[in-house]
Amino acid sequence: MGIGRLVVVDPPDCDLTRILKMATHVAEDVVADMEVLDTLRDALAPFQYIVGTTARVGSQRQTLKSPRKVAQELAAISQNNQVALLFGPEDRGLSNRDLRYCHSLVTIPTANFASLNLAQAVMVMAYEVFLAGTPEPMPRVPRLASSYELEGMYDHLKSALARIHFLNPENPDYWLNSIRRFANRLGLQAREVKTIRGICRQIDWACSTRGPLPDDHSNPTPVAADRSENSG
Repeated sequence: MGIGRLVVVDPPDCDLTRILKMATHVAEDVVADMEVLDTLRDALAPFQYIVGTTARVGSQRQTLKSPRKVAQELAAISQNNQVALLFGPEDRGLSNRDLRYCHSLVTIPTANFASLNLAQAVMVMAYEVFLAGTPEPMPRVPRLASSYELEGMYDHLKSALARIHFLNPENPDYWLNSIRRFANRLGLQAREVKTIRGICRQIDWACSTRGPLPDDHSNPTPVAADRSENSG
């Protein structure tokens, strides 16, 4: 998750050779550079902001934040400060004495479990910190149709729809505005404009081969409904 500094306080049976054998090759540098100190006070001395992890509540553990909330705060604090995530021993966690050094406390919410294994807790916190410090990926927006392509499509639509008497010939642009508004909300892509123009060409072909439609300028149902809506 990108966290490269590991500080361990008074670990029992700390055999670096054995630990390196258990580490993956991409984590060997973290283990090799691990700092081992005798006291928690010395270990936390360089840090300006410390977050303690706990699964227990009590009079001295009243204000507990979620991992996501803490990670978002740390993303800003860490810009100009060294921050530390503090984890206690797996068998008993952090004591009240340990928590005195902490600026804030975090607990990982669980269902019917009092606590997590130490490695799991570290991973959850490291993951949230990683996400908080990673910019949101920009959504990929495909190439949209240019104004030139859209205007060509609207001209073609007006011509084709007039041939099948969908548009009122007295004011075709007025009725075409509804289609414009609809298309603008969609944000048509260039290939979609080509598809619509292909439909228009098919309408042109059908009208050319089968002859003109009856000269009936009465508004079809879709247009009549639109006129009623816009007439207020």
